[in-house]
Amino acid sequence: MEHLFDIRGKVALVTGGGQGLGRMIAEAFVRAGAKTYVTSRAAETVEAAAREMSAHGACIGLAADMSTPEGATALAQRIAGVEPALHVLVNNAGKTFGAPIEKFPDKAWASVMSVNVQAPFTLVRDLLPLLERAGASGDPARVINIGSLAGSTAERLSAYSYSASKAAIHHLTRVLAVDLAPRGIAVNTIVPGYFPTKMTAHIRAEADKEAALQARVPLGRLGQANDIAGACLFLAGPASAYITGAELAVDGGLSQC
Repeated sequence: MEHLFDIRGKVALVTGGGQGLGRMIAEAFVRAGAKTYVTSRAAETVEAAAREMSAHGACIGLAADMSTPEGATALAQRIAGVEPALHVLVNNAGKTFGAPIEKFPDKAWASVMSVNVQAPFTLVRDLLPLLERAGASGDPARVINIGSLAGSTAERLSAYSYSASKAAIHHLTRVLAVDLAPRGIAVNTIVPGYFPTKMTAHIRAEADKEAALQARVPLGRLGQANDIAGACLFLAGPASAYITGAELAVDGGLSQC
């Protein structure tokens, strides 16, 4: 049954793959034998991450700015310049902003929506030829959008544009799944709960807050690297060949229980 999770020889792109959830996903792909491109706005960050992951397989770091459609298009063009096909696209790069509603600024909308919703759409659109060439009968190319628990439930985060953007990417996944299925491309969303990343650092910095958060999770803990890695390997490999338009919650039961 090992072939069900076999992605050896595939080419993958993980945006925001230099750290956090993206790094967890990218390293899993590299270790599983996929040639993996990772991006970050900071060249030093992504180059260092790629060097470290290259100890386990093929990993290439690219500095890329996902804050504008032009940045997403430039990234797509770079990938198209070196790869004839792309088997897996993971839209992970994200941005958040938090503030009480009375102080939540207008500037926190356009930038967050651009990174979290428009950039993934632009990448899919501009990488369509590569994704179509990668799709095979019974084994479509894969787009994996990284959503958020905040886009599925009303978490008390005061991150209004972030929550709205993640709800938007969840629905955009369904729309793209319908449109791209005839082209041999499956599109799914992973909906992570709370993981030990920069976005949760302010919670984990205080023991009582972290304990209270873990007490809310039915499985009693924060997510770990293997949790998100396993979900992405499933959605990238043959085991999920008949799945598209789905939301896979990886949150310890928070959203469903």
